[in-house]
Amino acid sequence: MVLAKQLIYWYLKNKRELPWRKTKNPYHIWLSEIMLQQTRVAQGLPYFLAFTKEFPTVFDLAKANESKVLKLWQGLGYYSRARNLHFTAKYVAEELNGVFPKTYKELLTLKGVGDYTASAIASICYNEPVAVVDGNVYRVLSRFFGIDTPINSNKGVKEFKELAQTLIDTSQPGVYNQAIMDFGALHCKPQNPLCHECPLADSCVALAKNQVKNLPVKEKTIKIKKRYFNYIVPVTPQNETVLEERKGKGIWQGLYQFPLIETTKKIGEKELIESKQFTTLFPKETTISLFYNKDIVHKLSHQHLITRFWIVKTEIVNKEMINWAEVKKHPVPVLIDKFLQEYLNEKS
Repeated sequence: MVLAKQLIYWYLKNKRELPWRKTKNPYHIWLSEIMLQQTRVAQGLPYFLAFTKEFPTVFDLAKANESKVLKLWQGLGYYSRARNLHFTAKYVAEELNGVFPKTYKELLTLKGVGDYTASAIASICYNEPVAVVDGNVYRVLSRFFGIDTPINSNKGVKEFKELAQTLIDTSQPGVYNQAIMDFGALHCKPQNPLCHECPLADSCVALAKNQVKNLPVKEKTIKIKKRYFNYIVPVTPQNETVLEERKGKGIWQGLYQFPLIETTKKIGEKELIESKQFTTLFPKETTISLFYNKDIVHKLSHQHLITRFWIVKTEIVNKEMINWAEVKKHPVPVLIDKFLQEYLNEKS
């Protein structure tokens, strides 16, 4: 309880002024928490403002088409969050008459809502004493108590959740949860934590044992997979190109891209134009060139995309074409958005 009081005292003096902290509207809290999963506040804030302006209520978000939601989300990454957000908005609007569940257990039934998000909404909006455990909380608790259990292990997840639950201030759980998260984000930072001016310094096990840099502990992650993407960018005399929706359950579902030829290794122009996918796309003679002089490596959490953009000047493409003026209206991955900015700037 002493730790909780120290954190809350620190928080009331140092907390960040954020728009979702000025309300207990569960729609806004839910929106902010989904956006801030694996995302820094500075990056997520403009998206929160854009979404609440475009979709003031859960009914507005529910009525939007998925493509519009993904376009507004563009650049925030982890697009399954946006698809789950839209799905849940429709469920809350249509099945629950726009009223969010009011308990932790009920909130967990919503698609895209896990332990952390359910805890945040339940504590902040409904004063239910359930502890949040995110990256910031793991860091504060592992250092303060000197715990070296890997935070990404099943044992660690259970151990830290149980510990966090024993520490929560039951009289103001929402304030406490926000306090410990902000403390981890602003004070007990991953790199260069402010130990020399820390209100918890006298009781911090990691500081006493000179283990701050070694905590928290993470188990080794899975091996990074390399994929080779060859984007084919058709350019016709009629100022048309091809943009198609990415299907399936892989990365970037529902976003748009130029025709993609994925290979098991890096290939050159000769191999590309002799591939079946290329000859199917372009029945007539083409002029082909690479837009970038070097490969673009786009890094995702568990895979690296070694990418090339091939500009193909042609009279005809065996695909439905659109005018270049329409391209920017579609939601695309950041990788393609950056290419478009440079390519269109060069064309103009």
